[in-house]
Amino acid sequence: MSIRKRLSPEESRAVALEAARALLIETGPQSVTLKAVAGRIGRTHANLLHHFGSASGLQKELARHLAQTVCDTIGEAVRATRAGIGSPREVVDLTFDAFGREGGGPLASWMLASGNEDALNPIVETIHELVDDLAPEEAQHDAKLSMHETTFTLVLLALGDALMGEQLAESLNVDRMAARDRAEAMLVASLKESGLLA
Repeated sequence: MSIRKRLSPEESRAVALEAARALLIETGPQSVTLKAVAGRIGRTHANLLHHFGSASGLQKELARHLAQTVCDTIGEAVRATRAGIGSPREVVDLTFDAFGREGGGPLASWMLASGNEDALNPIVETIHELVDDLAPEEAQHDAKLSMHETTFTLVLLALGDALMGEQLAESLNVDRMAARDRAEAMLVASLKESGLLA
């Protein structure tokens, strides 16, 4: 007989969110259900209901978790770039990977298709906070706006690439990295224009 370790509420939520993330990446957003997550971590459906309130609550928390994790990583890469030890390409690759192989694109698409648009709010809010955090307080309003527009375009490119980039590149016979290359050039230009990159 195995004895299951008692987890704190925070630990239980974290374990459930990691299981939900793994399901998202392995089998797609439709598999992120309370029952599937509960089965993966050896908990009950009722236990997850207690922590998240509903499947929608779980998905919204997963979106928030993914957004925060992704934005923390991207933020570190941008700060490293500004300090001269990273590169804009790292920022681009992390953003594209977040929506591609990390499952952010399919999750966003599924949330919109299922009418759960408000579940995307955590992603949008976290990215917005990241851009505001990276644009120094003394930056001119125009520079900050330019960074917001660049972030908007970068996220749309990454999302589109995640959802149909492979098929579109094949159909048009273009290099699969073309969107990343364009995004990198745009980010470099925007960072220079904003005075955030020499």
